[in-house]
Amino acid sequence: MTLASSTRRIAATVLAAGAVVAAVAVPASADGGDHRHHQRSQVEISRVQADSPGRDDGSNRSLNAEWIEITNNSRHGVNLKGWTLKDEDGNRYRFKDIRLGGRDTIRIHTGHGRDSRTDLFQDRDDYVWDNRSDTATLRDDRGRTVDTESWGRHHRH
Repeated sequence: MTLASSTRRIAATVLAAGAVVAAVAVPASADGGDHRHHQRSQVEISRVQADSPGRDDGSNRSLNAEWIEITNNSRHGVNLKGWTLKDEDGNRYRFKDIRLGGRDTIRIHTGHGRDSRTDLFQDRDDYVWDNRSDTATLRDDRGRTVDTESWGRHHRH
């Protein structure tokens, strides 16, 4: 076997392996359409602190130590107006006219406070997120689920 013949065989093998990988990978990524890819690359629930540190004494300080962070992973800003954040019990927070810049994160606290570019407040007097298990669901202004984050054992739906 000549060197040129060996090189051609190796190249053909590499190309065939690449074609097999591409054939397998394309249907898997196409299965969810752009929707799933869009979810991962755009806005997501990035961190959750469902159990505020210390005793749950119901103080505003304790309520605000319970929070959810939302991150925009894209380079482009997103207006969250009309978006909602909801728990399993149906407690819902509706975003006002808030622009989340590209690569920015915003923290949504349970208690009372003054909204800023980095922190929003639900202005609630009771805890929202269950310490042991719950699911946070983020929906866009059309009601489509953008992201969910669950912790603990899953509840029956």
